[in-house]
Amino acid sequence: MPAAERRLSTAEERRETVLRTALGTFGAKGYFGTTTGEVAKAAGISQAYVYRLFPDKEALFLAVVERCFTRIRECFGDGVARAEGSSPEAVLAAMSDVYARLIAQDQALLLVQMHAQCAAISEPAVREVLQRGYARTVEYVRGVSGADEARVQDFFARGMLCHLVMAVDATGVDAPWARTLAAGIRHY
Repeated sequence: MPAAERRLSTAEERRETVLRTALGTFGAKGYFGTTTGEVAKAAGISQAYVYRLFPDKEALFLAVVERCFTRIRECFGDGVARAEGSSPEAVLAAMSDVYARLIAQDQALLLVQMHAQCAAISEPAVREVLQRGYARTVEYVRGVSGADEARVQDFFARGMLCHLVMAVDATGVDAPWARTLAAGIRHY
């Protein structure tokens, strides 16, 4: 009986595997606490191969952060498609709902966003990727919703508040401060 032919994965497939794996690894330990060796081990490849795909840890982290923005943009597009009407309120509400579901289902994505915001304070390259990502995302939200500047700002502010509510499990705390923070925030 002939041996089954094994299909070798291409560099692009390996790159995708590394990015998926790195999302979880960076999500768990952050930019500063994660090594490329840990990413390689989790991906089942050598550290040297990680370096063939990404020149250094910073480049890998930046690619993961970019991947998060891409996933969020896709999520918002799904929300726009599901909106019950075309008013700014309807579109923003639909995007908010799908985003709340996304971060509840993919906590690594939420964690990487939070870690990236922290790293951006001292790491200029991370700050630049966040600036570009938010610039694209804010303009996308403004364009598809037709909302004015104040509504777009409120949409993003509530998204950040949603991150905090999840991080401190405010919906699981029976206290006035937690009820205040969680009031009106979608949580799945």
